[in-house]
Amino acid sequence: MSLIEITRRQLLKALGGGFLVAVLPAWAIARLQRGQQAPQTVDAWLHISATGEVTVLTGKVEVGQNARTSVTQAVAEELRVAASSVKVVMGDTDLVPFDRGTFGSQTTPQMIPQIRRAAATMREALVDMAAERLSVARSSLVAADGVVTGCGGSLTYGELAAGAKITKAIPREVALTPVSDWKVMGTAVAKVGAYEMVNGAHKFASDMMVEGMLWAKVLRSPSIGAKIGTVDVSKAQAMVGVRVVRDGEFVAVAAPSLRLATAARDAITAEWVETSKVSTGDLPKLFAVPSTERVRYTCAYIAHAPLEPRAALAVWAGDKITVHTGTSRPFGVRTEVATALGIPEEKVRVIVPDTGSGYGGKHYGDAAVEAARISKAVGSPVKIVWTREEEFKFAYCRPGGVIDVDAKVEDGELQSWSHVNYNSGGAGLETPYRVAQKSERFQQFASPIRQGSYRALASTFNNFARESHMNALAREAKMDLLDFRLANLGDERMIAVLNACAEKFGWRTYSVEDGHGIGIACGTEKGSYVATAAEIAVKDNEIKVLRAVTAYECGKVLNPALLQLQIGGAVLQGLGGALWEAVEYKDGRCETSAFSSYRVPRYSDSPVLETVVLDRPDLPPAGAGETPIIAIAPAINGALFQAIGSQRNSLPLRLGLLP
Repeated sequence: MSLIEITRRQLLKALGGGFLVAVLPAWAIARLQRGQQAPQTVDAWLHISATGEVTVLTGKVEVGQNARTSVTQAVAEELRVAASSVKVVMGDTDLVPFDRGTFGSQTTPQMIPQIRRAAATMREALVDMAAERLSVARSSLVAADGVVTGCGGSLTYGELAAGAKITKAIPREVALTPVSDWKVMGTAVAKVGAYEMVNGAHKFASDMMVEGMLWAKVLRSPSIGAKIGTVDVSKAQAMVGVRVVRDGEFVAVAAPSLRLATAARDAITAEWVETSKVSTGDLPKLFAVPSTERVRYTCAYIAHAPLEPRAALAVWAGDKITVHTGTSRPFGVRTEVATALGIPEEKVRVIVPDTGSGYGGKHYGDAAVEAARISKAVGSPVKIVWTREEEFKFAYCRPGGVIDVDAKVEDGELQSWSHVNYNSGGAGLETPYRVAQKSERFQQFASPIRQGSYRALASTFNNFARESHMNALAREAKMDLLDFRLANLGDERMIAVLNACAEKFGWRTYSVEDGHGIGIACGTEKGSYVATAAEIAVKDNEIKVLRAVTAYECGKVLNPALLQLQIGGAVLQGLGGALWEAVEYKDGRCETSAFSSYRVPRYSDSPVLETVVLDRPDLPPAGAGETPIIAIAPAINGALFQAIGSQRNSLPLRLGLLP
């Protein structure tokens, strides 16, 4: 039986007789209490087979943030089983519970508690069942290593679960394992599936193949908002094996090979009506931001540049379509496909393999919808994989933006603060510093350039502007960058990461050569705190980051090894947005088409990276996929002033060089 053919009923049958536990999340319970209908599949499921294997079903997906591993640890901890005995099924809309999506660093603070409650309830139910079967007092039994034992008797989880037909709602008051007793959570469990990814066995969406599959290519517009006029597809139609699809503005081809599909698409001639004159050279003008005497900061639109471009395989079977694609919102993409095809959602199945990164750029089902439309039209399985050029030109960007800041300081203390963000977003808008008078607001614009979510959303730019301005105010107050921040902070968690970062970096005694500089910055987002200190060197108008120390606190740490990787990856990605990355438009046309014209961090750009993790067992875990990225750019900017006598107010921090 292929993965495409497996249904929820068949999955449970394949797992063998077992015990199911349904989780109703708090927000769903609240909706029911208000008399509103909850989504059809809001419960998260666990299953134990007759052999003792534990299967977890979750609507979350794996895009490199190690959610599969953290979910595995949560279940193993509460069920008292080895992590190796837990299998996690993710992002298959026919099998898993409804989920809004994997974004906003919410898997750790929301899904992990749900999964833990489910596993804890199952554990206690297994003990109840064992007490009944063994005819012993429940208090005499202990669940551990997949076995319930006590009073000279024992039953494995598989023996207890086999043949059971029980569905049990999880009580809110179920007892979870205290942090002090954790044996799996909080430890460096290896990334689940890492070996298969390293040796090439793992299949990403771009690897999916089925018999009889056609490759597809889409005719794309040359500029923003261009409308298609006359189209001549005769040469493409004359090619043996080529199918041409035309549905209004949508024109595509399908062929037995990628080379033939590409040639057929290129053989189509079309006339376009182009009207856009959008250029990114002057962002305040682009957004029609009013002139001001305040200090103005700008940030460019940037690309997500995922390791794996958008890809999808769409397969029709009977009256239902199954789409394999990389996305953070499988149920959202299901809705998009159903809407595009004009069919009920129950006729659409979306399966998300562990995906080659997204960074917030795969919330929507661009490739999935295209593959589905073409597959329906030609009546065959269809695969589409975007090229890198298509990624740059047609995927949505991180929003560009403008921020105006005005602040006053007396005797080293902030007196007033005004921060207005135009277009890029409200995430991270609120200052963490003590200030008597403050005004902070976000003003949305109808961006002419396609834009959407990006790692840490707008908090990267809001934090850059705020922390860069704090650098300037510190110099105005004739204070050290670290001392000025500490003097204006009241949040103990922020103070802790700043002090930890400064101590590891050696801030107080750091020796700086000519042409070098050091800077430090901090920030908070998604319930976690970060501080980064950096040393840079400037030579021939080029910034080289030599060292970066990051202190990070996200409550109780679930997996210290994987957290270190998250932090390091975020800092390295942040280098790109800080120093080079910018998607350029001129007269409505995107001029960025390849990595040769879009600089991302290279191995040679990597500084010495050091990380300090502040583990807080007294606080609930927060997501760590985003916040570590927000402090590197302002830290570099602070160092820039020491190196050359001035800092920059625009991202990227280019010093007159091309990428």
